[in-house]
Amino acid sequence: MERRKEQEKTNESQKGTAADDALHLAFVSTYPPRACGIATFTQDLVRELEKVPGIAAPSVVAMEREPLQYGLRVRSTIREQERADYVRAAERLNASSVDVVVIEHEYGIYGGADGEYILDFARALEKPLVTTLHTVLPEPSANQRRILRELGRLSSRVVTMARRSRDLLARVYGIGVDRIEVIPHGVPLLKPSASKQALKQHYGLAGRSVMSTFGLLSEGKGIEYGIEAVAQVARRHPDLCYLVLGKTHPNIVAQEGERYREKLEGLVQQYGIAQNVRFVNRYLTKQEIVDYLALSDIYLTPYLGKDQAVSGTLAYAAGSGKAIVSTPYRYAEEMLADGRGLLAAFRDAGSIASAVERILDAPEAARQMERKMRALGRGMFWDRVARKYETMFRAVLPAAQVRAVG
Repeated sequence: MERRKEQEKTNESQKGTAADDALHLAFVSTYPPRACGIATFTQDLVRELEKVPGIAAPSVVAMEREPLQYGLRVRSTIREQERADYVRAAERLNASSVDVVVIEHEYGIYGGADGEYILDFARALEKPLVTTLHTVLPEPSANQRRILRELGRLSSRVVTMARRSRDLLARVYGIGVDRIEVIPHGVPLLKPSASKQALKQHYGLAGRSVMSTFGLLSEGKGIEYGIEAVAQVARRHPDLCYLVLGKTHPNIVAQEGERYREKLEGLVQQYGIAQNVRFVNRYLTKQEIVDYLALSDIYLTPYLGKDQAVSGTLAYAAGSGKAIVSTPYRYAEEMLADGRGLLAAFRDAGSIASAVERILDAPEAARQMERKMRALGRGMFWDRVARKYETMFRAVLPAAQVRAVG
């Protein structure tokens, strides 16, 4: 009995030591249930980091526009336009056991002009800081450049998800290349719930060629050019069905309602292609996204802006090994290089249609694109991405805090 008690005491002591040695992380970001791509990215990353031995369950400081009901990971919130909240949040983290703080940066999710209030947080923070950039503009306004330059100065590491952004950060924003890390956008390691043909059958698409686009709808997504392209392709490929997957971005709904979606639906009627376009007007689960990608023959991102540094939806399609057609924004140019997909001109439905037809008319060439994309996508699964983040986090710890990688 005494021996068992002694062993239990030893076990508890070892557990305590392991917990004390764990790496404690805090993320400043939007977070579900807020419908936002960065919120989903952060949730995916913290869930995967929690699985890594030697990392404690990460906590989140959630950016709020309105009060929401969060899960246990969200320990505190910052009201977007309440400037004093930013300093208070930093002070709470300074007094906590957190080892490294991560800002998920996008100009539009923080308060002040171009989200400048986040600088108050970063200046007040006394912990090692990592900033992950979801937008890197090649021609920023003076204020946007000032904000990113200052965040770079205050950060131990700056993360970008595209190699092409590294030179931009150094040249335009003056951030030292030795502090820039390139870590790809993660994608879920989820299997489709059924085979491609079974999924097509389930969704009433058996025997049809399927092209899809998913994500929160807004004007900059260029879906109208995708729909016009479908009208052209359907003349030779009447079996084509274009799936427009996702609801309208909540910020857009708040400002103008469903005007953009109604415009798209009007175009479908105008072109007489109701049998070739299908809208799925809701926020998809990750499993639904994986299933829709699995049944798709082509993935399309007809975005309008050339400066987009990353696209979570394109990353998902890459991880699924899809044949992709995209306009040549910077992230797409990098992802589709070396024959991994086809680029079409901005705001040019004919160019998109031509690329789509090339894939539909040449199945073996399409399969080659898929093989090349799958090879790239294997390095983008969240488990591998989380390990890269872990290595970086440990590298920014003060020497006295460095712990062995689990």
